[in-house]
Amino acid sequence: MEISPLQKARYEYSPKLPGMLKDGVSKISVKEGEVTSSVADQEKIKALFPNTYGKKEITFVKGENTSASKKQVVGVILSGGQAPGGHNVICGLYDALKAADKENVLLGFKGGPSGLIEDDYVEFDDAFIDAYRNTGGFDIIGSGRTKLETEEQFKIVEQVAAKHGLNAVVIIGGDDSNTNAAVLAEYMAAHNTGVQVIGCPKTIDGDLKNEDIEASFGFDTATKTYSELIGNIERDANSAKKYWHFIKVMGRSASHVALECALETQPNICLIGEEVAAKKMSLAQITSYIADSVEKRGNAGNNFGVAIIPEGIVEFVPEFSKLIAEINELLAGSKTEEFNALPDWDKKYEFIKAGLTAESFAVFDILPQGIKQQLFLERDPHGNVQVSLIESEKLFSEMVKDELAKRKAAGSYKGKFSAQHHFFGYEGRCAFPSNFDADYCYSLGYNAFMLIQYGYTGYLSKISNISKPADEWVAGGMPITKMMNMERRNGEDKPVIKKALVELDGKPFKFFEANRDKWAVETCFTFPGAIQYYGPSEVCDLTTRTLALEKG
Repeated sequence: MEISPLQKARYEYSPKLPGMLKDGVSKISVKEGEVTSSVADQEKIKALFPNTYGKKEITFVKGENTSASKKQVVGVILSGGQAPGGHNVICGLYDALKAADKENVLLGFKGGPSGLIEDDYVEFDDAFIDAYRNTGGFDIIGSGRTKLETEEQFKIVEQVAAKHGLNAVVIIGGDDSNTNAAVLAEYMAAHNTGVQVIGCPKTIDGDLKNEDIEASFGFDTATKTYSELIGNIERDANSAKKYWHFIKVMGRSASHVALECALETQPNICLIGEEVAAKKMSLAQITSYIADSVEKRGNAGNNFGVAIIPEGIVEFVPEFSKLIAEINELLAGSKTEEFNALPDWDKKYEFIKAGLTAESFAVFDILPQGIKQQLFLERDPHGNVQVSLIESEKLFSEMVKDELAKRKAAGSYKGKFSAQHHFFGYEGRCAFPSNFDADYCYSLGYNAFMLIQYGYTGYLSKISNISKPADEWVAGGMPITKMMNMERRNGEDKPVIKKALVELDGKPFKFFEANRDKWAVETCFTFPGAIQYYGPSEVCDLTTRTLALEKG
C-alpha cells in the first residue's frame, strides 16, 4: 500500500506517557482513593449495579507492581462514531500487554460490539499494530453502533469470552458505549465469569466529560481540523468581501465543538444551543440576532462575515421542539400513508395546517419552503422527523435574508447580503490525530491495561491534569457508575452516563460571551492554520482553548 511521507513519519512518532507510566509496567503501583457514588439517583443506580457500584477511585503511582502475575488475553472493540486517536488507544493497550508478558494476547473484534457477538476478530501482532500507529480513523478493526444491552447479548459475549479465554474486554466509545460497558461489567461480575470490562472515553462531541474526565479523545483534533477550515474561510471572506458564510459543525446535541471553534477563530456569530434553550429563544429572535450583525457590518461597508451553527441547534429552540413533536404525532400510524397519497404540496400544506396547533403552524409557516418539505418528506424508520438532517445553516441564512429584505424596505439596512453554506463533520472524525490526541490516547490504552492487571472492572481509563505537559499527567481509573444517572429513554427509565452540555457559567462560555459583541461588528478573525506535528512544543502540543480556559 502506498503511504504518504507524513504517514511514514507519524509511524515513527513516540507518544508521550504520564510520568508514573514511563518506567514500564513493573514499576507501577496503585493508590486507592475515596469510595464513589453516582452523580444522581444514587439508590436506583446502586440497586441496578450491586456488584460494581460504590467502588473507589484509583491513581497509579511509581512503585513496585503488586498485581498477581498471569497470562492476559484481552479483547478490544471500537464503538460508535470515529474519533481521531482510536488507533493509539489500541496501540497503547497492546504495548502495555506485551511489556508485561510477551505471551499476552490482544484480540480486536471487528465492526464494533457486533464483532463480539458474532465472534469476528483478528489477533494483533507487531506488524499489524505498527501499520496503524498515530494514524486517524477506526479502520484497524472498524466500528459499529450495535448496543450491548440485553441479557441475551451478554450471554453470547460470555460464551465468546470463554471460548477465547478472555480476561477482559476494553470498550472504546462515547457515553452510550460506556453505559453499555458498565452494564456488561455488572453482568460479568454477577455471573462470576472472571471477565473484566474497562471503558475509554471517546467522542469528538466533547460531551463525555465531568470533574474526573477532563476531555474525551478526538475533540482536540476534530476542533483543530474544523478551526483550520473556518480560519481559511474567514481569510477568504475578508479577501473577497462579498459573502456571509454559514457554517454548521458536528457535535450532536451539545455545542462544545461550535464554542471551541469560535474561541479558535473569533467569527462574527456563533450560536450556542444551551444558551438558546436557557433563554427560550425563538427562531425569530435568533434570526434577528444574526441580522443585527449583518446589518451593522453591511452599513459599515462590510458585506461579509462568518456564522458558526452547532449541529443540534434546532432541538434547543422550544417552539421548534414543540413543532417537531406535533409533526411526529400528526404523521403517526396510517396518517403517513394518507399524507403521502396527497397529490401535490398545496394539498399537503392544507393537511398540515389543519393538523397543527395555531402556534406551531405559525412557526412552520415562517420556515423556508425547502425546510418545510424536509420536515415532512425525510423521516426515520419510526416515522419521526430526522432532526439531524435539517440544514440549519440554510434555515438561518434564508430567514436572515427575509429579515434583511424587510429592514431594507424600512430603510435601516443599506448593505448587500449573499450567503454560502458549509457543513464540517466527517472531515474531522478521522483526521491524523494531533500530538495531544496521539499522546492522550496512547496513555488511555496503556492505562487500561494497568486497570486490567490490577483486577479492576466497570472502570473508565482516566488520564487527568491534561492541560499540563504529558510528564505531569496523572493516570488512574474511576468507576463508570460514578458518572451515571437515570433518564427517560423510549418510555423507560434507564441508567445512563450523564451527558455534559456547555456550562453557561463556565470559563470558556464566559470568555466567549465577553468578546462576542465586538466580534459581531468588527473583523476580528484569527487563523489557526493546519495542525502542527513537528516544531516547538508551544505550537505542537497546544491543547484546546476550552481546556486551557477551564484549567487555566
